[in-house]
Amino acid sequence: MSKYQVDPDLQPFLPVLPGVVDFSTQESINAFWEKFAELNRSGESQTEKYDVSVENLNISGLNGDPDIALRIYRPAIEGSDKLPAIYEIHGGGFIIGDLDMQDAWCAFVAQSVGAVVVSVDYRLAPKDPYPAAPDDCYAGLLWLFENANELGIDSARIAISGQSAGACLALSTTLRARDLNGPKVCFQLLEIPVVDDRLETPSMLDFVDTPIWNLPNAQWGWKHYLSAVEGEIPAYASPARSNDLSNLPSTYISTMEFDPLRDEGIELATRLMQAKVPVELHHYSGTFHGSTIINTAESSKRITAHTLDALKRHLTP
Repeated sequence: MSKYQVDPDLQPFLPVLPGVVDFSTQESINAFWEKFAELNRSGESQTEKYDVSVENLNISGLNGDPDIALRIYRPAIEGSDKLPAIYEIHGGGFIIGDLDMQDAWCAFVAQSVGAVVVSVDYRLAPKDPYPAAPDDCYAGLLWLFENANELGIDSARIAISGQSAGACLALSTTLRARDLNGPKVCFQLLEIPVVDDRLETPSMLDFVDTPIWNLPNAQWGWKHYLSAVEGEIPAYASPARSNDLSNLPSTYISTMEFDPLRDEGIELATRLMQAKVPVELHHYSGTFHGSTIINTAESSKRITAHTLDALKRHLTP
């Protein structure tokens, strides 16, 4: 990593972060996740750390698919007014991740924004390749809108949010909702988005050994995710392949300097702007994919502040 000018606040953590990982089999993926998950979890109960209530439930999958686990975070706000909501989709390159991965973040956002956060536990490749994950994410969004009144949520103020592969699934979900005349989210937050399976951008080809995510890791993620696709890759799987990005919700996109996904995120922002979608693009120098896991770094504090500000502006009257 000496060839990359990473922020000084982040440099001390580089030796303990994963780089190129063996994601070739389900067994190697599981072994990595068991080890890495501990870096991203706190043993402290989020209901104690934050003033939120947490509910776990299962909903029916789409068209007879297996049930889907959701986790709902509700801030302790008095009054009878309906609250805004954020539909959260975790990252993990389509092959790792779970509800616990975003547990602290969801509780923090619910309290900070004053919104109900609904996190979805979608199926993962290679066991369940495309279209399992987007089907689960779309089913969760349908359920959220159908039950908004019962949940005390203002259906006109529901945002969708995702990081990395979660951002890909968020965008896939809004594309699908648009095409099917489905639920209309008011805002989409796409952080360090994965959107292009072709892996041809300059940043993707340059960053072959960057921390957390890099070209070899991306190759395995897409290979497993698209393993059941025959013929042309669908835009719901790889949104950069969509020929029409119009009529989508206002969008916030963040990109990191030393992230193989940097250029596809910037290209996505440009294409959305050209399609007349309101876009806010934030690019952060000295950072890398997932560097916000180091939440004490000044760059991470800035990124978090900007993210919360965007959510508040789009969800708070």
